[in-house]
Amino acid sequence: MPRSDHRLRLIYAIILIDVVAGAALGPVMPEFVRGLPRPQLWLSLGVGLFLGIQLFSAPLLGKLSDGYGRRPVLILSAIGTLAANCLLWPVRAGLYFANRVSDGLTNGMYATIRSAITDLSPPERLFRNLGFEGAIVSLGFVLGPMASGLLLTTFDVEPARQVQVVVGLGIGLALLNVGLSCILREPHPQHTGVSRSALGAAVAEALHLPSLWHRLKAKNQLHPGLLQLVATQALFTLSIGCYYYFVPYISLGELRMDARAISYFFMFFGALSIAINYGFFGLVADRINQRRAVQWFATLGVPVLLAYGLVGSSRLALYSIVVFDCLTLSLIQGLLEGLIARRTTSADRGEIFGLNQAVQGLASFASTLVFAALSAFDLRLPWLWFALCLAGVAWLMSRHVNTPEPDPEPANALS
Repeated sequence: MPRSDHRLRLIYAIILIDVVAGAALGPVMPEFVRGLPRPQLWLSLGVGLFLGIQLFSAPLLGKLSDGYGRRPVLILSAIGTLAANCLLWPVRAGLYFANRVSDGLTNGMYATIRSAITDLSPPERLFRNLGFEGAIVSLGFVLGPMASGLLLTTFDVEPARQVQVVVGLGIGLALLNVGLSCILREPHPQHTGVSRSALGAAVAEALHLPSLWHRLKAKNQLHPGLLQLVATQALFTLSIGCYYYFVPYISLGELRMDARAISYFFMFFGALSIAINYGFFGLVADRINQRRAVQWFATLGVPVLLAYGLVGSSRLALYSIVVFDCLTLSLIQGLLEGLIARRTTSADRGEIFGLNQAVQGLASFASTLVFAALSAFDLRLPWLWFALCLAGVAWLMSRHVNTPEPDPEPANALS
């Protein structure tokens, strides 16, 4: 954990609990659509709704956090997640889709989270602190399935009650996050407010895709290189749609993994990822050429993604490939976020992260539609799509490795 005031630690705790709550629910999500025809298609559609709705929620929440502060937005988001998890208590397919929409609306808070971390980070610790965010997310993916797996195993929960027991865990964790968000001291004290007209314009612009592009171009004039990084992260988001595809792939494909097996898999994946992320961002990330690192990690990650489609029914092969995943493409997200954070100021940080998350939401939604369509023909085909998108990341970064970095914002403006 980096040295910081308690606010940064509290923000990390909020991230961890939010991810744990979501990851704990992952292994039981297939149960909501198992009775429907082509369940992998409906499960993928739910993921698409969850990610696509962030297209307008992320810029809106980011702008609100610039005008009214990070804390009120985090409180609102925590309450929204609690309400969304409550919708899952009755195990109904319709309520599953309602949950995906509701949770997607408040998941736009990650633009606010990254803004708050950047607010509290001096320039020399920016990559490290944002990298630790990625490590915390990985830890959440360990603890979430671990918690649900322990509940189901320790109490020997009968299959008919497994979903509601895990959903109850998600509700309890979401309630805890409401409390933590309420005690957080505001990291962004410069409140200018947002007029009703500006708020309405933000919603309209978020729903109008061409305006999203124009707003990013305008920001690129103020922060040269921003647009190229956002485009790169959009391509990367297309490729890591694979992480949302894992559950339908390993539960409905040849591996036929049940809720417990899925929990154990994500425990291994997350534990390895947190260890590698912690070491990399704590010791290495600030000392290397981050752009060049993204290029090479993406290049080496292409065969990793292709290999996932060839595991067949071998769980040993699946676990082996995860090791190479954690050493390559799992490190890219934190590097890209750090490069983008360098091109923000305290005046527009929430808005820029919101626009970036909106683009990521659009890319995630598009990737979900593609892998849902491809999986209807063959569950292995989406891995080719993910690999092609990651190859695009490597190509795009190879064309801009010499782009000059901006001068860092003075430390006192970040505190």
